[in-house]
Amino acid sequence: MLSKTYSFGILGLEAYPVEIEIDVAGGLPRVNLVGLADAAIKESKERVRAAIKNSGFTWPAQRITVNLAPSDIKKEGACFDLAIAIGILAATGQISNAPLNHYSFLGELSLDGQLRPVHGVLTISLTLAKLPEKNLILPRENAREAAIVPEISAWPFKSLKEVAQFLTDPDAHPPLKLDANQALGSSPNYALDFSEIKGQYFAKRALEVAVSGGHNIILVGPPGSGKTMLAKRIPTIMPGLSLKETLEITKIHSVAGTLMNNDGLITARPFRSPHHSISDIALIGGGSTPKPGEISLAHYGVLFLDELPEFNRKALEALRQPLEDNLICISRVKKTLVFPACFILAAALNPCPCGNYFNPRKICRCNPAKIRNYLGRISAPLLDRIDLHIEVPAVKYQELTDTQDAESSAAIRQRVENARAIQRDRFCAGGGNPKIFCNAQMPNKMVREFCILDKEAGELVRLAIAELALSARAYDKILKVSRTISDLAQSPIIRSEHVAEAIQYRSLDRSLLD
Repeated sequence: MLSKTYSFGILGLEAYPVEIEIDVAGGLPRVNLVGLADAAIKESKERVRAAIKNSGFTWPAQRITVNLAPSDIKKEGACFDLAIAIGILAATGQISNAPLNHYSFLGELSLDGQLRPVHGVLTISLTLAKLPEKNLILPRENAREAAIVPEISAWPFKSLKEVAQFLTDPDAHPPLKLDANQALGSSPNYALDFSEIKGQYFAKRALEVAVSGGHNIILVGPPGSGKTMLAKRIPTIMPGLSLKETLEITKIHSVAGTLMNNDGLITARPFRSPHHSISDIALIGGGSTPKPGEISLAHYGVLFLDELPEFNRKALEALRQPLEDNLICISRVKKTLVFPACFILAAALNPCPCGNYFNPRKICRCNPAKIRNYLGRISAPLLDRIDLHIEVPAVKYQELTDTQDAESSAAIRQRVENARAIQRDRFCAGGGNPKIFCNAQMPNKMVREFCILDKEAGELVRLAIAELALSARAYDKILKVSRTISDLAQSPIIRSEHVAEAIQYRSLDRSLLD
């Protein structure tokens, strides 16, 4: 007897429907899996066999053929277990075949028939919402993630036996429904705050400018000066997430299997801090079956690279295209996949190998050639793509012992949100490009339109380019940062003091690489 069930596979960040055909016929008892199944799916026949028997059903002593269509796309993962098991039960007459056309099935089976959670449920739900049948049966742990999509009906269950009982009487269990806007109602509760950092007022100001305009930033200073503390608090001053951003971030983390909470949504800006031993594939994404890397997991958040010169040169150079285009293209023979990568890059490094070049209380034992070789591990094209270069000196004793509370993240975030609102109004006016929402994303045409300098400001930029030998890209970066500083000052025009501050934020151009 033949039965059909429906499930989904994932390719990149998108899901595609999979039709699972099960034929149970006479012959020697065995299970044949066809349709480009990977090792995890081929092993599912043993999980399915044990789950069916331990759930009180009968395993057929016949020849079973399982076909996963379309057969020209490689399928991977254990999410097809439940669909295969239900198909076998229907093909052997242990449950009715009639309702199967109305449902899609997701879930890995344990040997005792319990359902285990799977990856990529949100992207599957978004795809299912575009199909005629919008009913999804899945593990209870994945239920909230699926129910966020209002167009679908999600039925969560704990075991294969519960699913079989539901298919016998579908009206006995109502679907789970959630309001995604309710989940976004409260602001994230961060454990860190800028008020905990003593001193470093210049660096805090630079971070405020960076977040306000979506600019990349590099922090240069001796060990213990607070570079990592500052970077970890960047998400606390970033604007709150919109529903669209939340769904996009959650979709990436769901596919990658890094969705750790039970709410089904990521409501806080991501902060990713990979170790410097990371490979280029793990950083940007890829693999035989391409998966999102750290730059995509940091989408709409912060990617922090501590000890930047220690990173693999190939991995750092792979960041060039994502920093310009806010996406990464992974090309394979049969398919080119695009992963989003719109993030703020925050990097930190010591000014020299020993770290004491900026420290007035310690002696630097590095000669100029050694310092140049150390900083030379970061290529000039990569530095060109980083808008702000900030020196972070060692904190003085008076600042460490100051009992007065520093400015909180909430106060800084309010100014950031005000500046972002100005930028949204600017870029969306007159039917502008809705994909551009901060100054760092302005293309050249918009830079020429919105970053007009008066005579005095233009002369300052001319002198900076002549003295620092800046590239055309660095010139654009200064204009964009100047525009952000003027937005923070709520000034409609860019003044000379805004340009002067932006030029201050190019310390690596000014001194360290000379």
